[in-house]
Amino acid sequence: MTIGTEEELDQLKAIGRIVARVLQDMGAALEPGMTTRDLDLIGRQGLEARGARSAPELTYGFPGATCISVNNEIAHGIPGDRRIAAGDLVNIDVSAERNGFFADTGASFTVPPTTSAQRRLCRTTRKALDRAVAAVRAGAPLNRIGKAVERVARQQGYTIIRNLQSHGVGGGLHEAPEYIPSYYDPADRRVLRDGQVITIEPFLSTGAEWAEETGDGWTLATPPHYMTAQYEHSLVITRRGAIVLTVA
Repeated sequence: MTIGTEEELDQLKAIGRIVARVLQDMGAALEPGMTTRDLDLIGRQGLEARGARSAPELTYGFPGATCISVNNEIAHGIPGDRRIAAGDLVNIDVSAERNGFFADTGASFTVPPTTSAQRRLCRTTRKALDRAVAAVRAGAPLNRIGKAVERVARQQGYTIIRNLQSHGVGGGLHEAPEYIPSYYDPADRRVLRDGQVITIEPFLSTGAEWAEETGDGWTLATPPHYMTAQYEHSLVITRRGAIVLTVA
């Protein structure tokens, strides 16, 4: 989506705040013993209370209001009977629609007791997201996003999941540009445009480079011995930089 009016920006900010607050509430509620279905119900109720609808459910018929992925399940995890355990690394992805506008956000959470390796991975992935957001503006090369993420990952010794990308958003859950890599591709000549609405969502790992389907038709995972974290914002590109939509 490329926005052209203040009203469109206001609508995007509204749905951005909603998904950010629901994500915040779900992260605060996370505790050992609860099932991922319990956690998803908190997300569903939070969206419904704010007049929003689950975007993956609406768009793709996903079997849950939110995506909840535990440990080496890194994306599109189906909420169900799995119980959260102490020491788990849990990724929560919240995307929703309201009044025809969409926003998408996500974050990784550690369930105490946490390890220094988990904290360092999450801290670095958050830093990669922040650096990428700070690097964008209208007229800049789109591959500046991947360049910023890759620089942070390499400096800290992490790999990037290469087959999970950022994407356009706003008028739908996934829009053009549909493929925004989180690694530097010098052959990518695309340029960011004023008013363009996109996500930035790096996945950093302790060694994995590819996510694979697990067999349920949705969940993507790495081999069990790797840890992976993800953080995501939806944002609008302007000549002065990015307007981050997904803030509570």
